[in-house]
Amino acid sequence: MSIAASLDRSVVEQIVREIVLAQTGRRTSGPELVVSISARHVHLSDEHVETLFGAGRKLTPAKDLFQEGYFAAEETVMIVGPRKRMLPTVRILGPTRGDSQVELAFTDCISLGIDAPVRLSGDHEGTPGCVLVGPAGVVELTRGVIRAERHVHMSPAQAEFYGVKKGDLMHLRVHSPCPTTFEGVVARPGEGLKLEAHLDTDEGNAADLDHATGVELYKP
Repeated sequence: MSIAASLDRSVVEQIVREIVLAQTGRRTSGPELVVSISARHVHLSDEHVETLFGAGRKLTPAKDLFQEGYFAAEETVMIVGPRKRMLPTVRILGPTRGDSQVELAFTDCISLGIDAPVRLSGDHEGTPGCVLVGPAGVVELTRGVIRAERHVHMSPAQAEFYGVKKGDLMHLRVHSPCPTTFEGVVARPGEGLKLEAHLDTDEGNAADLDHATGVELYKP
């Protein structure tokens, strides 16, 4: 029996990572990994698009996002919190959804006076709301404001490579002038998805992601 066959797969993968580090001076992430900063944004239902921008209006794609079929829209809204403070031009991401949702960073929440929990997208139970203001109308959300839980999208094949399933927690190491390891990165595999980790603005800035020299994703 070979040495590799007698070792747990995670141990083998860790040994491989350490060998590559020793030879190249940097970590490897296996499949090509994109780490994106997900700045504050809004997802809207069809109904709320019409309320905010006018009857019959549809979102206007301005820029394609990394994941196929998703885009940043030309349209923006104002977000108003309970302290009557506001964020004036928050980008809407498409396509539309069944329920509207607002995703903010922690510092955004402090500024607006909103105690938003850390949740995965779509998990709105018990979340606070806010007011959205558009050129044609106003929407008062009773719930749907969250701080997006750090997560990583991947294909089923990539999930198999990392040995994870939906909901498993991973680590993301950012090598930069402010080296940081993010724990609790939720694996979100799905058909048609590309390997992309999402951090919010606060997290990306804390790790100085703009000046990163390498990233590593792994199962602890």
